[in-house]
Amino acid sequence: MKRIFILSLLLIVLIPCLNAQKKEIAQARTLVKSGKNLGQAEKQMLRLLKDSANLHNEKVHLVLCEALRKQYEEGNMKMYLKQKTDTADLFQVARRMFVAYERLDSLDSTPDEKGRVKLKYRAKNSMFLNGYRKNLFNGGSFFLRKQQYQTAFDFFDLYLNTAIQPLFSDYHYPEDPSAASLAMYCGHKLMNSSMVLKYKDMALNDTLRLESNLQYLAETFKSLKDTVNYEHVLTRGFYSFSHSTYFFTYLVDFYNKVKRRDLALEVINYALEKDGNNELFLFAKGNLLLNMERYDECISVCDSIIAQNDTMADAYYTAGVAYVNMAFVLEKKVTNGNSKAKKEMIEMYKKSLPYMEKFRSLCPDEKDKWGAALYNIYFNLNMGKKFEEIDRLLR
Repeated sequence: MKRIFILSLLLIVLIPCLNAQKKEIAQARTLVKSGKNLGQAEKQMLRLLKDSANLHNEKVHLVLCEALRKQYEEGNMKMYLKQKTDTADLFQVARRMFVAYERLDSLDSTPDEKGRVKLKYRAKNSMFLNGYRKNLFNGGSFFLRKQQYQTAFDFFDLYLNTAIQPLFSDYHYPEDPSAASLAMYCGHKLMNSSMVLKYKDMALNDTLRLESNLQYLAETFKSLKDTVNYEHVLTRGFYSFSHSTYFFTYLVDFYNKVKRRDLALEVINYALEKDGNNELFLFAKGNLLLNMERYDECISVCDSIIAQNDTMADAYYTAGVAYVNMAFVLEKKVTNGNSKAKKEMIEMYKKSLPYMEKFRSLCPDEKDKWGAALYNIYFNLNMGKKFEEIDRLLR
């Protein structure tokens, strides 16, 4: 008896709710048929769908789709007649329309109690939407121009996603690397790694934007501390676009940081094969040779830079340091009473002198770089007045 009473209470509660839902659906359907207050009809159906109990109510989805379809067609007609139209709103209606129809299709393709799928709406709906699919791409481009990157990404994402939606299975859409690239760009601007990576494989087929796309990927993998993919992308970028200072600089820097200077030198030499007079490439080689303690080669490279540009300060500094470092190596032998080593050491300081003084004249504010070097040079060459001057500066 108690159980029957509880069931009776549930029926009393549910019946008014179901009646209210039916009434709301009927009101929305009336609005849709009249073509008035379509936005209100849409809101009513969306409100019903917030209740999980209505998610499988086919009537709600059908009214929602119809309300959106009529809104979109009405806006399209205004645009065709060159009447005042809110373009942004029209694109947003298109996006919501595609989402609504895809949800209806998902419901339509649900198997019945016997496991059978009887599609009632797919053919008609996919044919209708196919004619407007390109407007999802256009909507993404529209919001991208307005720098509304999240909204633009949502449009490109939906556009690309239609290619795998069962609703459009009869159309076999080809890849669209251009849309994938633009989606990646939106993710890059928002510094959202998942957005950048979502369509990366397709975006890398976009030959027009490949250089930029590889840069976005490199920055993303670097932020994720994914060194394997970071190196892979930089390598691909460098050998595909050897003129790019971006890939050259970051790849050489990466190999330096992981102590693979042999690979860094390979990259530099390849770059110089393409452009032997490039000052950036030459300086990178000189600096790398300095760190590899190949001082004679380093100086030779620096001299070639100075020969074509006698105002490149860092070339003087690098060559000067190379001579000073060779002097330091010889100085260790001098302590053992090797007079020959002492003469050679003095000679290295003499050779370093003009480079370091020239660097100082070009970069007087970089005392932290030329100060200690000139201190050692003046001291070992017994250059009294200059030594005293540098000694005062360094105090």
